[in-house]
Amino acid sequence: MTGPRPRDVFASRILPLHRERLALLVIDAQNWVMDEEKRQNRPEFYADARSFVIPNIARLIGASRSHGVEVIYTVMENLTTDGRDRGLDYKLSNFFIAKGSLDAKVIDALKPGPDEIVIPKTSSSLFNSTNFEYLLRNIGIDTVAVTGFLTDQCVDHTIRDGADRGFHMISLADACATDTRARHQAALNAFKGYCRNETTASLIAAMDKDFQCSRS
Repeated sequence: MTGPRPRDVFASRILPLHRERLALLVIDAQNWVMDEEKRQNRPEFYADARSFVIPNIARLIGASRSHGVEVIYTVMENLTTDGRDRGLDYKLSNFFIAKGSLDAKVIDALKPGPDEIVIPKTSSSLFNSTNFEYLLRNIGIDTVAVTGFLTDQCVDHTIRDGADRGFHMISLADACATDTRARHQAALNAFKGYCRNETTASLIAAMDKDFQCSRS
């Protein structure tokens, strides 16, 4: 008789959370992205980012810190002064975020803590142009809750790549955004099969419940 090993059979993507194996990832919540005057015209993005996405990410960061969950940031940032290290797509898109610049910094509303990791990247997927996977495995993390910008670009790529690399990925529908609400919803629908789908409130409730159970 053939079939999968019992440990490879899951009734659902919703598994108990473990604080030491969970990371909250904040993608590209940086000054360059939020500089409305210098970026392309996208009123729906800025309205949603400022009214609820950034506040929701802040709530998730607060909950993660209170529970001892790892919070990791990534920002678009050149590693060289002339940006020669950038991926081809960043060059074609004219994405040039100078090394060490204000544009490369996480916005003040979501400022990293003193011992939290900030990873510069030069491609859409965090897994492709950084040592993110190496760091996760060193820390012992197997589950990643993804927030930030943009839903149909860096968030999408990271969720799909993480799933293919054997990580349990979690999408936060109200803690990410892209140029338009229609594009945001289309992206959520497109990658929902690769991840556990939550909201800010439901993930915080799950952390509160699962971490309380782990203490009892």
